[in-house]
Amino acid sequence: MKTFLLPLLLTALALGGCATSSVDSRRTERRAAFDALPPETKSAVDQGQVKVGMSMDAVYIAWGPPAQILAGESDRGAVTTWLYLGTTMHEHRYWAYRYSPARRRSYAGPYLEYEYYPRHYPRAEVVFENAVVKSWRHVTPPR
Repeated sequence: MKTFLLPLLLTALALGGCATSSVDSRRTERRAAFDALPPETKSAVDQGQVKVGMSMDAVYIAWGPPAQILAGESDRGAVTTWLYLGTTMHEHRYWAYRYSPARRRSYAGPYLEYEYYPRHYPRAEVVFENAVVKSWRHVTPPR
C-alpha cells in the first residue's frame, strides 16, 4: 500500500504547482526582459494575461513558447503569428458485435460502442506587428 501511495503523492505535488512554476521559470529565464517591463505589464504577465502592445518576451513569459510560428508581412511591416495548441477528446461511435467463442460466431444484436481520440486544435493565437502584440484571441474547443 505504501509503495502505491508514494508515487501518487509525488505526482500530485508535482502537478499542483505547475501553472505558477512555469511562469516563474520563464520569468527567471528572461529576467532582464521582465525587469524592463512597465509595472502594469509585469502584473498582467504574472497573471498569465496577454495585452495589446506587449512585447514578444512578455507574451513568452506569460504563455510560454508557441507550438507554431507563422511569419508574414503586411503594409505596416513584419507580421508574426504565434499559435498555441490545445487538445480535446473526440468521441467516435460505432456499432459493434459481440463474439461468442463457444458458438464461434457473432451475436445477432449489435450494440453501440464508444472510443475517444485526442483532437488537437489552435486554442489561442497572438499576432505581432513589428514584434509588438497587435491582436490576440482564444479559440473554443471544437465539438
